[in-house]
Amino acid sequence: MSRGTDQGTRYGRRRGPRRVRAALAVLTAATVLGVAGCDAAGGDSPGPSGSASKRSGSGPSWDTGPASVAAVGDSITRGFDACTVLSDCPEVSWATGSSAEVDSLAVRLLGKDGAAERSWNYAVTGARMADLTAQVTRAAERKPELVAVMAGANDACRATTSQMTPVADFRTQFEEAMTTLRERLPRAQVYVSSIPDLKRLWSQGRTNALGKQVWKLGLCPSMLGDADSLDAAATLRRNTVRDRVEDYNAVLREVCAKDRRCRTDDGAVHAYRFGTGQLSHWDWFHPSVDGQARLAEIAYRAVTAKSS
Repeated sequence: MSRGTDQGTRYGRRRGPRRVRAALAVLTAATVLGVAGCDAAGGDSPGPSGSASKRSGSGPSWDTGPASVAAVGDSITRGFDACTVLSDCPEVSWATGSSAEVDSLAVRLLGKDGAAERSWNYAVTGARMADLTAQVTRAAERKPELVAVMAGANDACRATTSQMTPVADFRTQFEEAMTTLRERLPRAQVYVSSIPDLKRLWSQGRTNALGKQVWKLGLCPSMLGDADSLDAAATLRRNTVRDRVEDYNAVLREVCAKDRRCRTDDGAVHAYRFGTGQLSHWDWFHPSVDGQARLAEIAYRAVTAKSS
């Protein structure tokens, strides 16, 4: 699908009574849609930190200037809730967005015109690692030179911690996606982002009363449920999610390291300290436009880092 076929509304700040009315709209819409975890409506539209010596894909074959980019993943890569209530906004996606405010990875690598013609966004809001193989299969039809991956948050964002994807299953699913990609795109490069620190997002977002009302509707309940509780059970639950995300990130690094054309961010996204300015003013959990810009910076640094 071409980049111009699925554009969301432009980001705008809303203050005072308008913010309250917007929050009420979120509550109503989320109730209707039944938001759970980081899940919501899906879509398909185009659109570091750490040393290079530790980064996989650091061999002589790595090209710091790929001529096309395809993105796969979940709501973060769709720009969900960055522009308007409970909606994807792919034009502000860190990976393939056209917004000048974000300066996406694709725009940085290809230029504005090049990104419009040679970047595609196959991420789906609500997707989990089990969905990545199907996304990769679709992306491969475009024959991109770089595939950007950010997936796994929804595997931890479940109704309960017991419903989180087991680490062994997560590994198998990511390996399957990488095998599928290699079968169809043997020379494509792969950039794999780490999963954000969900506990950090909880600690920042819980300072906003309206955001917490949205969380009560079922947004990532394994982490965000009973947001103000600091008792032993709530702390254990959040730490369990935190630890699972760390385990997922270890899997991403390990599987990527086996592929000489795969490069990670060395955990830079997970380590990034999102503040309230980098969080959606609709749900105080997904990245805002500014948050998307920070993700684009991290990705660009990782992709263009010289091999050691």
